[in-house]
Amino acid sequence: MSSKNDVKLGIFIAAAGIVILFGKLGVFGFLGHALWPLVLLLPGLFLHVLFFSRRASAAVLIPAGILTVWGLVLGICNAWGWGLMRPMWPLLLLGIAVGLYEYSLYAPVRTGGLSASAIILGLLSLVLFIFGLLGTGSLYLLGAVLIALGLWMIIGKGRSGSRKKWNRGW
Repeated sequence: MSSKNDVKLGIFIAAAGIVILFGKLGVFGFLGHALWPLVLLLPGLFLHVLFFSRRASAAVLIPAGILTVWGLVLGICNAWGWGLMRPMWPLLLLGIAVGLYEYSLYAPVRTGGLSASAIILGLLSLVLFIFGLLGTGSLYLLGAVLIALGLWMIIGKGRSGSRKKWNRGW
């Protein structure tokens, strides 16, 4: 009996020595620096697994969606540089939209307002993301789109056959 305890104690002491050695070599500091977004991503995925294995209610999908999207966004920024956060910050809003939309899909009592709110927030997030990617060029794009829309309305107004259904009024 004592030889088994000695073996277990020896394994514990050797493992403690390995942990201390790796800590002094900076292995844990590197892993913590490189993999910290997993602190958000893994609980989000775990909450999804809990719900889809029917061990949790639909309410866990709200934080699950938020944590999963935020973990992915922060992981991308951590891997490829924090300068990416400048155009990617609207994706944090997308995380909230994903969580709310998942909940609205799987909630026992369906409410149309929640789905619509999630979709509007998601679309707003994507529009802001696209504008962020384009930077100041987005203003030029917006101006060009407005000019094209105005010209289309002016030119299309002269045709009576193509606009017949719109001329009936409200």
